[in-house]
Amino acid sequence: MASRSRRNVSSSKGSGARRSSAKLWGIAAGGAAVATAAGVVVSMSTGTPSATAPSASAPAHSAPQANGEGVRELHGVPVGYPHTRTGAKAAAANYTTVSGSSQFLTDKDARHRAVAVMAAKDTAGTAVKKADHAAEDAVGSLRGDTSKISAKKTIARTGVLSAHVLGFDAHGAMVRLWTTTVRGSAAGHTTPKTDFQSVTVTLTWESNDWKLKDSSTSKGLVAPIDVRQASNVPGDFADYAPAAAEDPVLSGANGPSGFPAPYGHDERGARAAAVSATMLYGDPRFFTHEDWRHRMLAATAASSVLRSVTEETDSTARLVMENRGVGADGTTGDGSELITRTAALATRSISYSDQAASIELWTASVGGVAGKDETQRPQVAFLRMTVDLVWEDGTWKTTAVTPSEPLVPSPPAMQEADPADRFADVGGASNAPATA
Repeated sequence: MASRSRRNVSSSKGSGARRSSAKLWGIAAGGAAVATAAGVVVSMSTGTPSATAPSASAPAHSAPQANGEGVRELHGVPVGYPHTRTGAKAAAANYTTVSGSSQFLTDKDARHRAVAVMAAKDTAGTAVKKADHAAEDAVGSLRGDTSKISAKKTIARTGVLSAHVLGFDAHGAMVRLWTTTVRGSAAGHTTPKTDFQSVTVTLTWESNDWKLKDSSTSKGLVAPIDVRQASNVPGDFADYAPAAAEDPVLSGANGPSGFPAPYGHDERGARAAAVSATMLYGDPRFFTHEDWRHRMLAATAASSVLRSVTEETDSTARLVMENRGVGADGTTGDGSELITRTAALATRSISYSDQAASIELWTASVGGVAGKDETQRPQVAFLRMTVDLVWEDGTWKTTAVTPSEPLVPSPPAMQEADPADRFADVGGASNAPATA
């Protein structure tokens, strides 16, 4: 296993900070580079790259809503969403993640309890049959090359890379998600495999919450794995087996600033803050909109590092824009669009106290340019990130984000990558997923 090089983002300033920032974010002066923007892995090549489960019983608070109740869990399912567009995005994402989890796919009783929580009253019976059928279909992908499924060794994680609201009113919503999944087993000799899906989720507002009315899944846009990342061996995924890590929980709860509302003063709140930070660093506005970036940092970074991390990220954003030939509107000279998205596949708590926490995330990030130039095409990269946080001003704030060794699944089987220009469909602020 590669050694982990920890780095506090407040450790350098001036030209030294710019050099350190370029090193941390992988920005090369020429040729190919992978930008790891404080937990975000974004492929930033300027030419052809070188070859080089949560408890199912007691509810637990994560992030508060405006009414103060917050998203909680019931039988392993996050519930209690805001009656908003972002609340609908969060519900669609969480229900999709739960439906693709190891416990849901391997434990019939847990699956039926989860469906009873998620489904609208008039669709519960159909939803159970649909879930059982999906679980049957998943057996092969979860077994790997072993003779039978080992539930404790299964790898079944889902990351939401984009969420587009197709329709919304006070009574219902329809949300289209672009997801990446990793399925397989940490046992045996076959590396877990990634896939991309397009999931359309129909929700209804019922019993003061978003409930699942229907969902359909089809093949999603396929982004190639960055050529500099080699697939890991199955045993490397053991840290993200069911008992070792948790799925991220998205809340859709925003504060007056438009950024995530304050988090609960507990370990779940620290996990949520870490997830949101990596997602926000992966938003294309991080690179293209200085005002948005500064407001985001003010909302997420601790006061002790805010000045230095702002200087570093300003420098990083400029380098990325220059390397990609992207202007302030997020497009290149020929109108091609910068695409960057980051999803958290799972979280692990490294340490926790009521004043400080360290959370490791397994992330999948897509980055590139949606246009005719295939040398700048969007690619996906998989990385582990350690996010250090402190309790400050009534919420969790980040103090350091440390890239660790990649954790890379096998690419999709027998699937060609989609053309670069197709990825414009998932770009733009309107397609940003809800945060935790």
